[in-house]
Amino acid sequence: MDIPRKSQTRRKIAVRIIIGVVILAIVGAAGFYISNIEPAAPTIDRATVWIDTVKQGSMSRAVRGMGKLVPEEIRWIPASVDGIVERKVLEPRSVVAPDTVIIELSNPQLERDTINAEWDLKAAESGFADFQLRLRSEELSQAADLARMESDYEQAKVRYESRLKLSADGLVSPLDLQEFRVIVDQSANRIEIEKQRAAIRKESVEAQLSERRTQIEKSMAMYELRKSQLEQLNVRTGVDGILQELQVEVGQRIGTGSNLARVTNPKRLKAELSISETQAKDIQIGQLVSVDTRNGIVAGVVSRMDPAVRGGSVTVDVRFIEELPAGARPDLSIDGTIVLEKIEEVIYVGLPVQGQANNQISLFKISADGKTAERVKVRLGNTSVNTVEIQEGLKPGDQVILSDMSAHDSVDSIRLN
Repeated sequence: MDIPRKSQTRRKIAVRIIIGVVILAIVGAAGFYISNIEPAAPTIDRATVWIDTVKQGSMSRAVRGMGKLVPEEIRWIPASVDGIVERKVLEPRSVVAPDTVIIELSNPQLERDTINAEWDLKAAESGFADFQLRLRSEELSQAADLARMESDYEQAKVRYESRLKLSADGLVSPLDLQEFRVIVDQSANRIEIEKQRAAIRKESVEAQLSERRTQIEKSMAMYELRKSQLEQLNVRTGVDGILQELQVEVGQRIGTGSNLARVTNPKRLKAELSISETQAKDIQIGQLVSVDTRNGIVAGVVSRMDPAVRGGSVTVDVRFIEELPAGARPDLSIDGTIVLEKIEEVIYVGLPVQGQANNQISLFKISADGKTAERVKVRLGNTSVNTVEIQEGLKPGDQVILSDMSAHDSVDSIRLN
């Protein structure tokens, strides 16, 4: 039987220990080396990022807002009389002319009042005609009386003159002659009095005729008013345009002055833009605006700003200075760019995805060979719709990545394919 030697066993154990220590040392050294090696720069495809070149020159500062086209002329059609809606003749979006009937109303009381007013007018006219006939009859009677008086005067005058000749021969006493003279004078006085009465009566007749004419005019005015109100039960637009809205339903009772419908002129439109309140502070009346109607870009100017802020936005009205393209209609969605000012001799670049005015951000600047990009600090100035002013960190000719690079916040350099 062989007996193993102890010295050989110890040697094997020692060798194994040494090998283990060496392996552990190698692994530890490798781990330390690897931990101190910087991670390799990530690689991205150049075609997947937005790259722009820094420029120097003039930059237009502008703001953009969404909005819609709205009519510049809006007319509300009020009810001129009380009534009940019998029928809606047209529906919204219909083209209308000034005499187009859009709603039919009914008012039985107004119909009765119109008939009564018509009969009152006829009665006044008939009464005036009868009054004229009576006046004419009285005038003829008075003329007959005057003619009779003049005849009596002439007869008395003839008798007096004949008696006057006889008195020269002593055939008529002076007393009788005097009586005939008195008769002639009395006849002449009655004629004069009757003429004065005729003149006074004429003035009285004119006053009475004027009063009767006034009554007729009053009755006619009332009848015309009732007839006009009756015609207004057929509600007309009064203008050319498009029936935008009807605010009544069949059977509804409405009062005088109630708004029934809205009519707009589609040929005269303006733009209403919604601008963020933080960007609206520099907007002024008269600034130029480019409005994209989805069917062409049209120039305009700022004509009005809403003094109130609603939902964080300010409404800006734009008046067009160019003709709108075909297809422009109310409520068409648009967007507009308002030019605030033009800044001369400034360094600028396209607007970064996460860039804000007067802030400092980091951008990846592409190297001269175009293979890598290094992170640099950049201070921004004034911003516009698509561009931003560079105050520090870049110079004209530099190329930078403007895309969202938040996924690479942990690295300071990247490689480009």
